[in-house]
Amino acid sequence: MDLHLRGKRVLITGASKGIGAAAAEAFAEEGADVMLAARNGELLKALAERLRSAHQIGATAHVVDLRKAEDIARLAKEAAEIDILVNNAGDIPGGSLEKIDEPTWRHAWELKVFGYINLTRAIYAQMKARGGGVIVNDIGAAGEKFDANYICGSAGNAALMAFTRALGGKSLTDNIRVVGINPGPVGTDRHITLLKTRAKNQFGDESRYREFQNGLPLGRPAHPREIGDLMAFLASDRSGYTSGVIFTVDGGHTSGWS
Repeated sequence: MDLHLRGKRVLITGASKGIGAAAAEAFAEEGADVMLAARNGELLKALAERLRSAHQIGATAHVVDLRKAEDIARLAKEAAEIDILVNNAGDIPGGSLEKIDEPTWRHAWELKVFGYINLTRAIYAQMKARGGGVIVNDIGAAGEKFDANYICGSAGNAALMAFTRALGGKSLTDNIRVVGINPGPVGTDRHITLLKTRAKNQFGDESRYREFQNGLPLGRPAHPREIGDLMAFLASDRSGYTSGVIFTVDGGHTSGWS
């Protein structure tokens, strides 16, 4: 299926690895030009070079810290002509209410919650002025399957789910679509880190993290590319009547839990 993304311009945050890098690959394969944003410049530049070589598309690296207002403003200016924004950056730690103090909580939300909101605020205005666009928010299934041992993430994701639905419910009046994806466990470095934190808190031994994967559908987490491919489809005109909704991709785990 041709997603009609050739020549589209896409900004992906948190693009240096994991889901962000997988999304960059998916869009590049469809012929889209990609702007890759993250804090790790070396990884970004290597990925951009590989995508340019493999897919003959435009790929640029943008080293930013989306906790900083000045970096958001700079990135938005550099991305003034984009057609698609993929909000993906985040590093919310695992832990219970007793273990996540206020500075840690605020630091986490500055990137995953306010980073999404503030970059969207800037990009949305530019898209509206240009006549349209698409915003895809990578959120997380903890926003609907609440986890006391990931309480900061559950609360932040729930906020972003509400943000996505509220904005996307009216955004088509500006010819802008806003959609969200709630991945369940995805086989990234971050996934392993969170499980190790949980295992250390629960068992006192981080090496037991694999025990938390035993009950996953198909006996595995999702592949990053499975999320990246959905991002590309939702951003395409093949999904042109989709806005204000969130797609859960967790092998049915959340539904089975409910």
